[in-house]
Amino acid sequence: MDKFKQFLILSLLLLPLFGNRADEIAPDEAMDIEQRINSMTLEQKVGQMFIVSIYGDTINALGRDFITQWQPGGVALFGSNALNPTQITLLTNAFQTTSIQAGGVPLFIATDQEGGWIQRLREGFSAWPPIALLTASGDADLAFRVGQAMGAELRAVGVNMNLAPVADLDTNIDNPIIGRRSAGSNLDLLQITLPAYIAGLQSVGVSATAKHFPGHGDTLEDSHLTLPYVHDELDQLRARELQPFGFAVNGDVDAVMVGHIWFSAIDAEQVQPASLSYNIITGILRDEMGYDGVVMTDAMEMNAISAYYTIEQAAVQAVLAGNDMLAFGPNMGRDSQIIMLDAIVDAVRGGVIAEERINQSVRRILHVKAERGILDWQPLEPLEADQRIESIQAPALIQEMFERGVSVVFNHENLIPIQPAETVALIYPAGRLRIEWTCREHRAELQWAQIGMPDHPTDADIVNAVNLASGVDRVIVFTDNVRESTAYQRLVNALPLPKTIAIAYRSPYDAVAYPAVGAYMVTYAPHDEALQVACDILFGRALAHGRLSTNLPILP
Repeated sequence: MDKFKQFLILSLLLLPLFGNRADEIAPDEAMDIEQRINSMTLEQKVGQMFIVSIYGDTINALGRDFITQWQPGGVALFGSNALNPTQITLLTNAFQTTSIQAGGVPLFIATDQEGGWIQRLREGFSAWPPIALLTASGDADLAFRVGQAMGAELRAVGVNMNLAPVADLDTNIDNPIIGRRSAGSNLDLLQITLPAYIAGLQSVGVSATAKHFPGHGDTLEDSHLTLPYVHDELDQLRARELQPFGFAVNGDVDAVMVGHIWFSAIDAEQVQPASLSYNIITGILRDEMGYDGVVMTDAMEMNAISAYYTIEQAAVQAVLAGNDMLAFGPNMGRDSQIIMLDAIVDAVRGGVIAEERINQSVRRILHVKAERGILDWQPLEPLEADQRIESIQAPALIQEMFERGVSVVFNHENLIPIQPAETVALIYPAGRLRIEWTCREHRAELQWAQIGMPDHPTDADIVNAVNLASGVDRVIVFTDNVRESTAYQRLVNALPLPKTIAIAYRSPYDAVAYPAVGAYMVTYAPHDEALQVACDILFGRALAHGRLSTNLPILP
């Protein structure tokens, strides 16, 4: 990495926790933006405040009319929009061309490419591991390069905004929606990797979006289904949940997405989700934390909103609270989106919202678009999309992520590395034959037992595993979200635990179900690269460099 990038990353990490955006608008750019705002109709300005969703893998007549009439600020890509790199490039070209030909501003083309569980663009794109693995590396240089590569893949097909990273702390192991999407909860590591990842994304012209402010991690509900709540005191939120968003703000993140969560210490009224809260958006994010980038809502059709507000009420309240952009998910129809757009136009004309308040948002949106080169949009050659992605060489980066991030969480009985003279039994879920093949590269005489039903070992599976384990020096057992399978928990706990090494190849919380094992390793994802690194560490060919990216309740 060149010295400029090193300086950039170090300067981000040395900023105080809560500070202002470092990137000031140049005078000529500010003048251009003001001239553009002055030339726009009210409808065009309000349109800039929406990231809409349009169904389908091509732009049909309804979608074309929608963009032409409303000239929205952005379009979000979901599963229905994304088949392969060539098709996506054709679609993003069509979206942009339609907006420009209608006299509109080039669009944000946004998607959720978080890595791990949530990746909207799959076929022809890299299968990036969860960002928690990157956090576990504690490596700012690697985080920058991963963000840069992920951004380059998006930009290769015309996507210029990533609705990532997930900055929610992984603070509640029973959270049904954040969990493995989170970057973790180790603040020391997040302070290093989160701003660097953001800088990497934005260095290639892709806006990063830290979500879901002020933190969705410590909830027991899914805001797609209901209104989650957090009852923590404000000082506790400042000390914990707000911290990663502070790191993102200091990293000049282009956008912050606000979640549909009720924080009772901030808003006494229960039906006041953060996304519609003046106290949270303007009071905390803007005034207290000094953020002057783009603030957007989470998808406005979620039940956390629709159960309490009409769509017109929600749209107006979102703007009054301080949001610059309202986002729509794949489940809100075109007519409902138009109703929300109309509601804000009517609120301005009726004096409920000042037009200068609209101008403030449009100013921020255009500034980010200017910074990322979006205002100078040029079409991409669709047939070259695959080659553009292949040239990024992501496989080497993914391999490095596992080499730097796989974590030996504890090694109480000094079981790792396994010594050459020790006999070894391997226990793993059927269907994951690569686990056996990979470990056999290190120990040809390895003994093994498969779990015939991967999520529900039978009594015979458990007896077979215990019998095999009793006759060897070391036992290796691979687990996958074992907290969801009481049968698998019984299997692991029936093993001779002091000589057992457990490897969780997805959830770092598996050890909660078997805390007495002699050693515990986490790979964060079940990639082939993860298995190779895990076996290298087990048999002494490599050292474990990662630190656990989240807090494990069984640890002191």
